Amino acid sequence: MASAVIRSWQSLLHGTRTRVLMAFVVLLALSTVSSLVLVRQILVVRVHDEITGELIQETQEFRRLASGNDPRTGEPFETDLKAIYDVYFDRNVPSEGEALVALLNGRTYKSSYAADAGYRLSRRTGFVTQLSGLERPQSGRLETPAGEARYLAIPLTVSGKRSPVEGTFLVANFPAFELAEVDEAVRVATFVSAAVFVIGSIVAWGIAGRVLAPLRLLDAAARSITETDLTRRIPVRGRDELAQLTRRFNDMLHRLEASFTLQRQFTDDASHELRTPITIIRGHLELMDDDPIERRKTIEIVLDELDRMSRMVDELLLLARAEHPDFLYLEDVNVGELTRQLHVKAQALGNREWRLERVGHGVIRADGQRLTQAIMQLAHNAARHTSDGDVISLGSASGNGSARLWVSDGGPGIPPADQERIFTRLARGRHHGRLEGTGLGLPIVKAIAEAHGGKVEVMSRPGAGATFTVVIPRDHVLVRFTEESPK
Repeated sequence: MASAVIRSWQSLLHGTRTRVLMAFVVLLALSTVSSLVLVRQILVVRVHDEITGELIQETQEFRRLASGNDPRTGEPFETDLKAIYDVYFDRNVPSEGEALVALLNGRTYKSSYAADAGYRLSRRTGFVTQLSGLERPQSGRLETPAGEARYLAIPLTVSGKRSPVEGTFLVANFPAFELAEVDEAVRVATFVSAAVFVIGSIVAWGIAGRVLAPLRLLDAAARSITETDLTRRIPVRGRDELAQLTRRFNDMLHRLEASFTLQRQFTDDASHELRTPITIIRGHLELMDDDPIERRKTIEIVLDELDRMSRMVDELLLLARAEHPDFLYLEDVNVGELTRQLHVKAQALGNREWRLERVGHGVIRADGQRLTQAIMQLAHNAARHTSDGDVISLGSASGNGSARLWVSDGGPGIPPADQERIFTRLARGRHHGRLEGTGLGLPIVKAIAEAHGGKVEVMSRPGAGATFTVVIPRDHVLVRFTEESPK
């Protein structure tokens, strides 16, 4: 029990679903942290930019006032610094975190601080003394107990004429409060991001499970496959890559099932059909005596059975190969030439009247040797079921988008009940008398025809002979056929 739990945890920790989730978590964490850092940096920069703008704005307003007229008298301020300071401080209220200081003769004349400024700059006597002697504007940063202060100080200029430096206007800003607001906003964003991170991870775990479900089905199917059961298929859902992988897996199972079926059928057929000749050979060898004549007869019987076994194995192997993609070697085959060659070759099969009934004219894409094998098998069957001097006809034609090659005989014919069964492996007609065969000839003809995308047709009735026709469909016809009479 403990080992099963350990294996389960190990599978969970090292599984694809966990790796996908960890990649998502790492990516989400990095993007979240980077976003928070970047947002805070942007907000801080914006705060400092706003402070710089406010400092410049205050000094510009002060310059405009100093270069204008006293609103109380309507006369220019000229060098009346106190009047300038008085009017300015009466009219202006410091903004958030802002401090306004007027220096006169090295001392603080007036000052105004926002509620959150937090520190009186006049307490820094050294700093005040330093600013009192300015000859040009100065900006900078100052560390105070209330935090860093940014300032801009300008010496007083009246009516564009340089006056003795007696006054300095100082505007400062304490950004601590605004930066605290930025930090608070970042903290809130951090809590929200953490909640989104947790929820997103849970959702990602569920989505990863759904996305990888076909892989689990593939694994379960692979575990359940045995040599005796290749029938299981995985349901296909969707049109994504995993669905395509599932289809490929199902196709592979289909091919494996067909391959194992052929292998099993070959084994069953071979074991069934070879049992009889092996028994015959064994029986004759066990009973063979020392008489030379009997020994010769026994050897003839044994050799005949061995030949039959060899032919049977070759035919079974041929049927097994018929399902392979390299079974055919396609080439351009002239039907007229093929038909005449078949007629010549068939004459060696027996003392029959071999007639060339019709010759088709054209070219097809086919395996000439396999077609020859199929027609010769039909001709051999016709010769076996006829007598000396009987007529056997061969021919070829075209029509309805297909090429047709046939063999016709005047033998005993085939009962309707047998006309489908005779194409089954190891099946033999019930009215063939004592004629022997492996029962694989017609199945081979059918396999060759179907490998070409065609079929085998049979027309027969008892006592009226039989006609077997190999049909090659339109897809394999390169040139339209025209019929001509045999020459």
